[in-house]
Amino acid sequence: MRTVAPILAAGLYAAALLVLGHAQQAAPAGPAQPLPFSHKIHAGTLDLPCGTCHLNPDPGKQMHYPTTSVCLQCHKVIKKDSPAIQKLASIAQQDGKISWVPIYQLPSYVYFSHRAHSKAGARCLDCHGRVALHEVLFKEGDISMGGCIDCHMKTSASVDCQYCHEAIEP
Repeated sequence: MRTVAPILAAGLYAAALLVLGHAQQAAPAGPAQPLPFSHKIHAGTLDLPCGTCHLNPDPGKQMHYPTTSVCLQCHKVIKKDSPAIQKLASIAQQDGKISWVPIYQLPSYVYFSHRAHSKAGARCLDCHGRVALHEVLFKEGDISMGGCIDCHMKTSASVDCQYCHEAIEP
């Protein structure tokens, strides 16, 4: 029993280190953005649906980044004295375009429609991860061909090449 106790104690100590080390791992850094933006506050605490800020105009292929006018619907009043909101207001007075740095980009030869996926029951977090938990976004979801095929197989969607890719002319 005397030889088991130190081994058991060492094992428990090692397990505790692994658990604590894993819990304290920092999220990967996302790209620097022109303005600070917290999905944790907007999508998390405030529980705003993605479509509140990210519009999906016809034909529905892409979700758009919010414009200054969308942001200023709330921020004309909320936190209007913060430096970030003052910078946002300045951008709005100039050309109104915020140069957000994309987190996810698909190759040009891939056909993808956010609207079609939404209508089929896909949720934003299925591809983009749990953005409501993060102050700063980073690439969390797997939008590789393998990730898409895995999802298509799980949801019984087509895995035919031409479903997502343009037909190649012989």
